Amino acid sequence: MIDERKKRILQAIIDDYVSTAEPIGSRTIAKRYDMGLSPATIRNEMSDLEEMGYLQQPHTSAGRIPSDKGYRLYVDELMHQKSLSQEEIESIKDILLDKITAIEQIMKQTSSILSELTHYTSIALIPYIKKNTIRHIQMIPIDDNNMVLVVITDSGVIKNNTIKLPEKLGNEFINKFSNILNEKLNGLSIESITLPIIQDIQKEMGTNKDLLLHVLDIITVSINSIEDNDVYLDGVSNILDYPEYSNVGKAKEFMSVLKEKDTIYKLLNDSSNNIINISIGKENYIQEMDECSLVSTTYSIGDRTIGRIGVVGPKRMNYSKVVTTMDSVRQHLYFIFGDWLFK
Repeated sequence: MIDERKKRILQAIIDDYVSTAEPIGSRTIAKRYDMGLSPATIRNEMSDLEEMGYLQQPHTSAGRIPSDKGYRLYVDELMHQKSLSQEEIESIKDILLDKITAIEQIMKQTSSILSELTHYTSIALIPYIKKNTIRHIQMIPIDDNNMVLVVITDSGVIKNNTIKLPEKLGNEFINKFSNILNEKLNGLSIESITLPIIQDIQKEMGTNKDLLLHVLDIITVSINSIEDNDVYLDGVSNILDYPEYSNVGKAKEFMSVLKEKDTIYKLLNDSSNNIINISIGKENYIQEMDECSLVSTTYSIGDRTIGRIGVVGPKRMNYSKVVTTMDSVRQHLYFIFGDWLFK
């Protein structure tokens, strides 16, 4: 059992280490923090904390640094969330409440603002849904030989594809084609588009069977590519600003891990179901991330959880700032998607 005095000392050590990246000694704690304790008393308490696994002593340094266990106690019990500045809050609002109509755009912006405000690497995973359904299809003529096919799913993801036309079809035909597709396919997943439905569409169109099959192929590819997930990263190079990654080889290893989609999926989806999840060091279950921490949360449309966002940085990250920022972004996304759902 760790008593309150040890907790105060551990909190001071972590707060100091987050700022300086230097091992902390008892004299530093006595000088910088008004605890009413002598350096000798603090030194004894630090020795106890080390024996209990909350601190560790790197190399032969006289100072200590937090262990994974120490960070875990800190984020669970000792950390005080600080409020964002009004300028930071306005930055989040300006970016996320802009006139954006697709989840992909929103998550790109989300990844950008998270990286900008925390100075770590941000990740946005979209969308973690199976069986996307078609919400709207639009055909837009470009010229006599080409048109754009726009597919919008129920999750708000938009896919655009250019189609070469076999002949000049005219705007009236293309509009009729769009209307028939919307009438017959709205609310259906790819697996639900059966042969009778295709035959019904062909009958109403009258001709152009090849064009219909080509359009359906493109719709299928679009939906399948959505279900394969997309990952957005921002601020990957921010890790170079931290002394833990001043070694080029170590920094390259960090960056190469984040290039692997499967690794990112594992990182984010290994998280628990708390509103804000924090994984520290070896809790990430990926060896290359042993020296990193991940703060993540989910986002939803209605009651459907469709993806996760996260911030990755050194274990010595400013947890309070990251958690506060993540929570603010999460709340803004909740309102954005809530409005979207009822449009």
